[in-house]
Amino acid sequence: MSGHFTTHFDESGDIDHSDQSSQINEQTMVELRQIAARYPQARSALLPMLHLVQSVDGRISPKGIEACAELLDITTAQVSGVATFYTMYKRRPAGQHHVGVCTTALCAVMGGDALIAHVQRKLGIGVDETTADGKISLERVECNAACDFAPVMMVNWEFMDNMTPEKADELLDALANDEEVHSSRGARITSWREAERVLAGYPDGRSDEGPTAGEASLLGLRIAEENGWRAPDPDSVPAPAPEEEAK
Repeated sequence: MSGHFTTHFDESGDIDHSDQSSQINEQTMVELRQIAARYPQARSALLPMLHLVQSVDGRISPKGIEACAELLDITTAQVSGVATFYTMYKRRPAGQHHVGVCTTALCAVMGGDALIAHVQRKLGIGVDETTADGKISLERVECNAACDFAPVMMVNWEFMDNMTPEKADELLDALANDEEVHSSRGARITSWREAERVLAGYPDGRSDEGPTAGEASLLGLRIAEENGWRAPDPDSVPAPAPEEEAK
């Protein structure tokens, strides 16, 4: 029966311990302690701490795992278990810009599979690989929760909506040439490491840049406003009869 199923996440193994390089320094340790101090139970800080590790090392490094384990008083196996469970944590260095292409359900129907195949040919790399110059890494993303803008790509976790192969070419060329790029619904694109630092809880002051919603998302609200539709007042809804409650 195993031959009937295909997975796009075959390489779900351990952290790469053959690469012991790291840029984690005392300032990083100070910030990791700051993150841990935000939580009543320090081990709850592990996810943002791992994002900080990625912002420094570009991946989940062995030293990053050891630092998190030491500060949270848990084992390196526990840290590794979390780091290898979530696809947002990378076992190999991500590029300066990390590009994700959604191929789930509606995005696939709208051309997501063709889009990721085009991006692979354009970059000359496969999924979960990085270009030789370190500029761009590529990921197949499982649902970006943006079906009304399908097919969707992401750059450093920022939305790029209603993508086509032609628009993807323009985007990738701009990223490769260090040109200024703006998200369809969000801020100016910086770098993947900078985005990871924000996810660690260190704001970059750009949260209010750009639109946060698009016309497709607001269409239902606009139609409701034009027709004077309102959600019912919960206090005005009659309570169900006892026999209906029993059902």
